[in-house]
Amino acid sequence: MTMPIKTFSYNGRLLPIEQAQVPLSLVEYSYGYGVYENIRYANGILYFLADHLERLAESARVIGLEHEFTAEFVASSVRELVAAAPDHACNLKILLIGGRTAADAQLFILALNPLFPDRKLYRDGAAVITRRFERAFPHAKTLNMLQSYLAYRDAARVGAYDALLINRAGNITEGTRTNFFGIKGKTIVSPPEDEILLGVTRKAMIVAAEAAGFNLEQRDIPADSLGSYDGVFITSTSSKIVPIRSIDGDMVSENVPENLRELMRAFDEFLDSSRGEL
Repeated sequence: MTMPIKTFSYNGRLLPIEQAQVPLSLVEYSYGYGVYENIRYANGILYFLADHLERLAESARVIGLEHEFTAEFVASSVRELVAAAPDHACNLKILLIGGRTAADAQLFILALNPLFPDRKLYRDGAAVITRRFERAFPHAKTLNMLQSYLAYRDAARVGAYDALLINRAGNITEGTRTNFFGIKGKTIVSPPEDEILLGVTRKAMIVAAEAAGFNLEQRDIPADSLGSYDGVFITSTSSKIVPIRSIDGDMVSENVPENLRELMRAFDEFLDSSRGEL
């Protein structure tokens, strides 16, 4: 992937991107002992930086990853990196890799080209597939992503946008890199929060939705119950809100329902007015 910014941040130091390397001998990285965040940067705005850093710290806590980087230090490192090329739109990837001690932990911050969905997905809805999988630590955004990678690869092979994960009870929990919702009238339904990664875009969408007169309910969403909703959709940092048209080749909604379009408009307006703060 082409880097729009030719430097990266390593433990708070700006270095040439060519030096962004992790040794193959680093066992902690090889075993996925690390956590990460992706932050959207556009028009000079770091979107929801404090919320991303809060989740980074929580992810590290969940898996017992000790480190010496404060939220203030990470935020300062992020801002220093984007100041190197303030006109670029990018996704900032923060990698916090654990070590044997807190002092051994390493902090990488990279600027990557954002991957935006095709505009027709917002108009027509996306195709997704399903896979059976439950993440070991739902509230931790860890580097241990093998099962999610395999599920996403399966989706890509058939031209689908993402794979939705189904737990042992037959309920949809989330996507490999997205949060999942149903919508009925003015009610948005989310899987229970203790079973999913609490996405920052999910959090922002809920704030925008409530301001627009929608309400949120948490309950199980069985994979065979989707016909009871007006529509279903996913959210993520790069995609915002993407309607789902079909799942495993079966049509969910031929047209994006008007209540979902209203929610999408409300969220776009919220992003434009929020200046990256919740």
